[in-house]
Amino acid sequence: MPEERLDHLVYATPDLYATVREIAGLFGVEPVEGGRHVGLGTRNHLLGLGGRRYLEIIGPDPDQPDPGLARPFGLDLLPGPRLVTWAIHPADLDAAVARARERGYEPGEIHPMSRRTPEGELLEWRLTSSPDDTGDGLVPFLIDWGTTAHPAERGLPVVELTSLTARHPDPAAVAADLAALGAELEVAAGDEPRLVAVIGGVTLF
Repeated sequence: MPEERLDHLVYATPDLYATVREIAGLFGVEPVEGGRHVGLGTRNHLLGLGGRRYLEIIGPDPDQPDPGLARPFGLDLLPGPRLVTWAIHPADLDAAVARARERGYEPGEIHPMSRRTPEGELLEWRLTSSPDDTGDGLVPFLIDWGTTAHPAERGLPVVELTSLTARHPDPAAVAADLAALGAELEVAAGDEPRLVAVIGGVTLF
């Protein structure tokens, strides 16, 4: 079973609308538009994964000007859609960051973020921006939605997530970083770093 504190999976793509159509075809439901990340040059669509978790499909926003800096999740260099990372929601974000540092893992600084829904509602949250030197996206970043209603509680269409695992050339190194965060993820040996999710009987990686 996936980690209990799993918040969302990040499925990044160089062509957002083509990938949204592809996901809709795979699962038979249409991902819901999330909104724009103003200044970052990105926007997203969301699909519920059961419970308080969701799939974020994120890509360049053609309606925004070039942000003048690299878009998040390596979007500018992606050759195609890829499950690039995941997020967990600790009970206390600040305490979780401090605890990880005490255990020798640097989860990154905490940054405030926001976006507006298509209806104009402002959503605000805080998250870490981890360098993830060993895991290549396999070690999750941390997120705290504060008083904002969680995206999965906004009536998203749902396709059940049944499994989340990973592969990496050095599973032990990834496991050490996961342990510092208190995060649970089965990591097997593999030729390249890869997250593997089974959603509605379909495998995404």
